[in-house]
Amino acid sequence: MLLLWCITTLLGVAEEERPVVFTPTEQRRILQHSPVPEPPDDPTNAWDLDPDAANLGQALFYDAGFSRNGQISCASCHGPMIAWTDGIPISTGMGPGKRHSQSLLNVAHNRWFFWDGRADTLWSQAMHPVEDPAEFDGSRVDYVRRIHEDPAYREAYESVFGDLPSMADTERFPPGTRSGTPEWTAMTEADRDHVDRVFVNCSKAIAAFERELRSVDSPFDRFVEGLREGDREKMTALNSSEQRGLQLFIGDAGCRQCHSGPLFTDFEFHNIGIPTGHGGPPRDPGRFGGIEFVQSSSFSSHGEHSDEPNGRKARRTGSIVQGQEHWGSFKTPSLRNVARTAPYMHQGQFEDLGTVLRFYNTLEDMQVQDHHQESVLQPLDLTEQQLADLEAFLRSLDSPLPPRSLMGPVDPRTGLPPPRPETGPPTPSESENQP
Repeated sequence: MLLLWCITTLLGVAEEERPVVFTPTEQRRILQHSPVPEPPDDPTNAWDLDPDAANLGQALFYDAGFSRNGQISCASCHGPMIAWTDGIPISTGMGPGKRHSQSLLNVAHNRWFFWDGRADTLWSQAMHPVEDPAEFDGSRVDYVRRIHEDPAYREAYESVFGDLPSMADTERFPPGTRSGTPEWTAMTEADRDHVDRVFVNCSKAIAAFERELRSVDSPFDRFVEGLREGDREKMTALNSSEQRGLQLFIGDAGCRQCHSGPLFTDFEFHNIGIPTGHGGPPRDPGRFGGIEFVQSSSFSSHGEHSDEPNGRKARRTGSIVQGQEHWGSFKTPSLRNVARTAPYMHQGQFEDLGTVLRFYNTLEDMQVQDHHQESVLQPLDLTEQQLADLEAFLRSLDSPLPPRSLMGPVDPRTGLPPPRPETGPPTPSESENQP
């Protein structure tokens, strides 16, 4: 009897810890999710790969001096230490926003930007916060004047983009002037074009910096490498629970229908009926409004400031036909580094991964609308153990963050951190922490 008990016990332990056996079909699906390739080039941005432009862009990204109160920068909503997001449901700059801030990790892979896709290039996305009252609440004229008046910015800008004409004449370039105002309209077309050109170039520099925000080497990637090579040691990068979760993800849970490919996203838009953050019926048009905006914007891929206005991106933007099915749909986010980017959904409605999975498991409180709804969405009906396994797998998609050199302000001319202020000899504890 003792021998039988020991055998039974050992078999139970072995079954729990035994690696999952993946079928050939499952293996083919898994291999489609890794590795993450290099970001595609952006032909609409001639400085996409320019390191000097990226240095300037990094300085601009962290500089709060372009906001009305001098306290809001891009990093305010895209903090590097929390996966380039802000960790709160609704982002707040100079005022409360309307949606949750998305992570910038691997952002250069995106086809569309913002939850509603109202920008079709990374550089046009970077332009939006400056004049938004809820974000920087600034003006493009003041933005360009600051580039002109700051010696470091001016030198860095001119080394990349060429001469920067004077902004000293405040009658030609009235302080605080935003696009669309009477003051903006009163400026000559040539002066408006000058301001827009510099503003766009700075945004293209920011995009060159954001292209470098990559985070791709996760335990899942090491597992896939082992699966591809037949290396069982590498496959131990995922434990049994994580492997069972992976099997659910690519199989019965149906997650890969929207979260496909190496970035775990189809890059498109869906209406999945999640409950609103404000508790009432949905009132955010999502992609429906985004299509109208991106097609009419002069700063989109087809506009005069694009470096390829007749290219593939421009044709894709121009070919979208706005339909009722787009109302209330939002972009599928990447699942890479997902455990770092709570809360979730476009209003931060779900505080953690467990809450997200429970919604998909039951579809409780789903907002059913009287127009197009995702018909493919059905309750998963998973057990508690299966939900735990699925969450464990999602957590295995976290990767090391980008290098520390990208995590703070730099001199726009050199890309190096600004010198530390002279405050006297460091204390012993400070000396120990010197790099």
